[in-house]
Amino acid sequence: MPAATVADRKLVIGGRAFGSRLIVGTGKYRSNAEMVAAIRASGAEMVTVAVRRVDLDRGAEEGILHHLDPAEFFLLPNTAGCYTVADALRYAGLGRAAGLSEWVKLEVIGDERTLLPDTAATIEAARRLVGEGFSVMAYTSDDLIAALRLEDAGCVAVMPLASPIGSGLGVVNPYYIREIKRRLSVPVIVDAGVGTASDACVTMEQGVDGVLMNTAIASAADPVAMAQAMRLAVQAGRDAYLAGRMEAREIAVPSSPRAGMLDGV
Repeated sequence: MPAATVADRKLVIGGRAFGSRLIVGTGKYRSNAEMVAAIRASGAEMVTVAVRRVDLDRGAEEGILHHLDPAEFFLLPNTAGCYTVADALRYAGLGRAAGLSEWVKLEVIGDERTLLPDTAATIEAARRLVGEGFSVMAYTSDDLIAALRLEDAGCVAVMPLASPIGSGLGVVNPYYIREIKRRLSVPVIVDAGVGTASDACVTMEQGVDGVLMNTAIASAADPVAMAQAMRLAVQAGRDAYLAGRMEAREIAVPSSPRAGMLDGV
């Protein structure tokens, strides 16, 4: 890390520290080799795995898990593709039974077209999973009340969307993201909607604790190069937030003061 980087603490979620504030997924890559190369280029330490969509047999060479070394990456099972509380509980349990983790990224989708979360079902599933000993990181809408309820349910992190999954629209409602961050005590990780490096930078400038992304990297023409760009953008956005931006004004202000200027030269 360059010496000029703003001093910062590590990201701590559920008592576990991470050096990177970028979390990445494992779907949509053209090959497993490309996936691993992109993840390494991103600098991410936490990597999500969709329990419902992957082969849980680590011995299967064509499977994702065969190529992800738990000694190198912290694997975070997720319940992607679940539309009910029962399904979310089932697949979280399968991930734990397969030895992936006691952690889970909880997703309960409410609408097939927009892939927006079912917040009521997500809150109920979160309560039950926390009761079963899971460390829950919950994907939700950019709704402050839902975020507060998820924190109350015992989630170790709350993950409001920037915009719909896979849309690449960036942060649509920055005010709501900032308000969620201001009001919650647990880490706030923005999940879904980041499309390119500038989106990642703007997202981190809202003061959130981290960003999770998949499609933006995996669907890029060069995923490895995009992963590198995202790593730098997340760090730049975090540094800019910590540095404190100048006040925005609607009038011009000279960069150099008039006092002390030489006249007649």
